[in-house]
Amino acid sequence: MKRLCTICARAGSKGIRNKNLKILAGKPLIAYSLEQAKASHLFQFIAVSSDSDQILQVAAQRGADFLIKRPASLSTDQAPKIPVIQHCVAKVEEVYGQTFDTVVDLDVTSPLRHSSDIHHAVQLLEKSTSANLITGTPSRRSPYFNLVELSERGFVQLSKTLNKPVFRRQDAPACYDLNASIYVWKRDALLNHSSLFQEDTLLFIMPEERSIDIDSEIDFLFVEFLMKQKQNSKANL
Repeated sequence: MKRLCTICARAGSKGIRNKNLKILAGKPLIAYSLEQAKASHLFQFIAVSSDSDQILQVAAQRGADFLIKRPASLSTDQAPKIPVIQHCVAKVEEVYGQTFDTVVDLDVTSPLRHSSDIHHAVQLLEKSTSANLITGTPSRRSPYFNLVELSERGFVQLSKTLNKPVFRRQDAPACYDLNASIYVWKRDALLNHSSLFQEDTLLFIMPEERSIDIDSEIDFLFVEFLMKQKQNSKANL
């Protein structure tokens, strides 16, 4: 199997300034995804797509095989991610002169994933007939029990209801938070569709402690705290 890993890292960030290069426990945030991709031993190449020369320079220093300069049309806040990945794959295949079987995108903002998570997610998709796979973690809130929204009249109501009322969260259907960590596609499915959700999309479930998506300063501080705690534990062994 020929596999390509893509890592998409735009320069702009509303939540955290220069987020993808922000130092987290001694390393630029993007370094964790690059290291995990390499440690999985799954990929022929790792490609980083960015509109930032600085991000591409750091990616090269950290072992990226391909550096893809993203066009301005794919670098705005409103630009969806799938066209960015499609652009990256097309550019790498053009240079490489061959196509890939599987494409894996790692989100920079999920540094707590393990390389084994990547390996197991890829294995799950490649053993199936499905088009793609996304990752998530069991949700703390249930739309059937304690997740609410406001009606058009401004009153609170459950987001989802069943014919039989749910009085305990454990009795509600299992729900999952997408953790924005690992996305896996069979190559043709990625290039021929613009939607993340297909009729046969698979879910790879990850534990909560590896599913934090850094989207704010509080998220960043929490992840840094967890990493330092882990480092201290290893140092005390």
